[in-house]
Amino acid sequence: MKMKTLARVGVLLLLLAGAAFAQQKDDRNCKDHPLFPDRMPGDYWIHHCKSSQFDAFAFTVAKGKTESVEGEYWAVYYYPQATAPQKPSELMIQRNYENAVVKAGGKVVYSEKGKSTLKLVKDGKEIWTQVGAEFTGKYSLIIVQKQAMEQVVVVDAAAMADGLKTTGHIAVYDILFDTGKSDIKPESAKAIEEIAKLLKADGALKLHVVGHTDNEGTLDGNLKLSMARAQAVITALTGSHGIAAARLSAFGCGQYAPVATNDTPEGRTKNRRVELVKQ
Repeated sequence: MKMKTLARVGVLLLLLAGAAFAQQKDDRNCKDHPLFPDRMPGDYWIHHCKSSQFDAFAFTVAKGKTESVEGEYWAVYYYPQATAPQKPSELMIQRNYENAVVKAGGKVVYSEKGKSTLKLVKDGKEIWTQVGAEFTGKYSLIIVQKQAMEQVVVVDAAAMADGLKTTGHIAVYDILFDTGKSDIKPESAKAIEEIAKLLKADGALKLHVVGHTDNEGTLDGNLKLSMARAQAVITALTGSHGIAAARLSAFGCGQYAPVATNDTPEGRTKNRRVELVKQ
């Protein structure tokens, strides 16, 4: 009798455990991204998520090649319920999201087993998505809505002067460019103005303006791009602020002088900079 009772208790505990397993709920701090309100069929739940007002992610755009996209960032990780009778394959998950983006007017940038990179321009917003799928049925969405960071901290003329006095050079991260281009973005105006103040405060000061890139793209292309960006800064200083051209010289260093690893988006962001070097 005692053994039967224990057996019944054991069965009851297993049933209760199975019921609890089948009722996994979304992480209370997570929700579906508005671009993809529908999940894969099979009673999926959000195991965890991450979001940031501004971050970067390296999306695969070709075999062995990535493109870092910066902007508003989301990551959502979906798990199937343990009691789901059948879980979708990796390919089924990828094709569902690929077809959804193409139907919305976007495109599949790259696809391989277990990973797809998707791009959609909607309402003037450029949105990149990586779909990561596993054979277990788990999958993830990494989404970045591309945008420039709102620059709230600018190195001022006094800080630049101190840096030049101490080390002979100073990096300026507040001068921004679009990927692969040398046109200075409007939000860089304050930084350019501070460099002009620095030069006007010390009439004898002469500077090398040095452009730096990360290692994305070709070596030759990066050298030309960094030189063009350095020259663009000089053009802004001479054209808009009246600084004599003889006080400035441009140099493109390309990817030859990194200050951080190029293996991460954060490192590549640090390597993309303009430096002022005292002549």
